[in-house]
Amino acid sequence: MLALFFQTLNITAPVFAMLFMGVLLKCINAINDGFIHTASSLVFNVCMPALLFLGIYHADLSAAVKPGLLLYFVIATLGGFALAWAYALWRCPRADRGIYTQGAFRGNNGVIGLALAASMYGDYGISLGAVLAGLVILLYNSLAAVVLAVYSPSTKSDPWSIFKSILRNPLIISVLLATPMAYGQVPLPNWLLTSSDYVAQMTLPLALICIGGTLSLASLRNSGKLAISSSLLKMVWLPMIGTVGAWFWGFRGAELGILFLYFGSPTAAASYVMARAVNGNHELAASIIVITTVAAALTTNIGIFLLQWGGWI
Repeated sequence: MLALFFQTLNITAPVFAMLFMGVLLKCINAINDGFIHTASSLVFNVCMPALLFLGIYHADLSAAVKPGLLLYFVIATLGGFALAWAYALWRCPRADRGIYTQGAFRGNNGVIGLALAASMYGDYGISLGAVLAGLVILLYNSLAAVVLAVYSPSTKSDPWSIFKSILRNPLIISVLLATPMAYGQVPLPNWLLTSSDYVAQMTLPLALICIGGTLSLASLRNSGKLAISSSLLKMVWLPMIGTVGAWFWGFRGAELGILFLYFGSPTAAASYVMARAVNGNHELAASIIVITTVAAALTTNIGIFLLQWGGWI
């Protein structure tokens, strides 16, 4: 239990370090709102697509593919998305519903979820987690693009416009390009892969610094109730429902453990980038990321303890 707590802390501590660096740089005027806006656009259009492309391109998609598990994860994600959106219709002002919904269902599985899966289950956790991560990228980005477009002040919300916005989303384009290349094992020049890796490595530090630069006590106070409500959905209710459903579905052992880690991951930094891209309430998005990341060290340990205590993983 204590070892898992420190493992979780070791994974989340660098995230906090980058967030606090953003806060510090903004306080000493080393960065300003203009930099944050430009850097967020760079992450969304260039750096994060490179990161997603390489993550899928280097993954062995033919290994550890378990159709039953993938099907359940899709069903649980769609169900969680629908519940979060329905709750947002009841709880949120219209302008914030897209940000609230995205924060409640979109987890940081590619970083924290996969790292914890590898820590707990070794190579099997990596292989199964990587396959799930490829599915997560396409599913999360498509659903987020839909709900953000519906409530965006700068994006048309008719079905055709939403469909076009999904197809034009750089994150989805990178996934659609990488998947057939990974399956076909299409070779790419080393210089191109190395250069792309340089760009990809900027993604998380730059995104987190921008989030930190956006944070302020005033913004946390202004979005406090909504951010806490969305965070509770993300870190408590949806993981509980998804994991209990997986147990009833028949999953046990590593599969159940990895599903819990993915359902219980804190909100992804990409949610902030996409919120800014559609001119949404990026302060609310940033607050949800911070709260869920703090909560992850506690909720992950409690969840794993209960699953181990029950003899299910």
